[in-house]
Amino acid sequence: MPAIARSEPFHSSGPCPLGVCDGSGWILGPEDVARPCECRAERLNRGKSRGISSVIPPRYRGVSFDRPPVSDMARDLQTKGAVSEVRAFVENLDERLEEGRGLWLFGDTGTGKTTLAMLISKAALEAGKTVAIYSLPKLLARIRRTYDSEPGGDSYLSFFERLTSVDLLHIDDLGAEKRSDWVLEQLYALVNERYETQRSVLITTNLGHEELEEQIGPRTVSRLNQICDEVAVHGDDRRYGKYRKAA
Repeated sequence: MPAIARSEPFHSSGPCPLGVCDGSGWILGPEDVARPCECRAERLNRGKSRGISSVIPPRYRGVSFDRPPVSDMARDLQTKGAVSEVRAFVENLDERLEEGRGLWLFGDTGTGKTTLAMLISKAALEAGKTVAIYSLPKLLARIRRTYDSEPGGDSYLSFFERLTSVDLLHIDDLGAEKRSDWVLEQLYALVNERYETQRSVLITTNLGHEELEEQIGPRTVSRLNQICDEVAVHGDDRRYGKYRKAA
């Protein structure tokens, strides 16, 4: 019997998490016919995200609905609605990502937008989803570096494809970069591709609609408006007082 052809590259990342295959992603059956192990799809999916930032920053690794500052925000009249919206997103994570729905968290500086967004990204990673996490300035700097890559290195196209293929793209502090034609072009291309392929986007911003349109362009904002549910995060700056280290 002919062996099953491997249509895409696969690199073992250690033992099979299910304890079924030998770590190759394949199971040898009767008459030496190979069939894919159930772990293969997850490993291939994770392989697509190599080279992108998917690490929760140390400050947010312990974020939880049951711990401050989120537990305090859930009792605060100004922020309890936002926490409820985020909780609903997390509880229906698979469905939301399958539908390509995201969240648009907006409000003043220090109100907890990044904390809530990191909670979503943390939940997605724990659920085995692929996530790209960037502040806007760092994302644009990372894109610029691809222009200087050596032949065979990480090209702009390969990086762009990874950004547009992950399950969740998390952009923090949208609108924080100086406006330029290049910035407008990069953001539109990225958001439009995820809009067309129905892949989720998670954003935080200090800017209102009109300010954001001025900063990143009305076409990009229009597409974000189509694929993201808006969540207002109001309140005082939680980086002061007892929240200085937690938020």
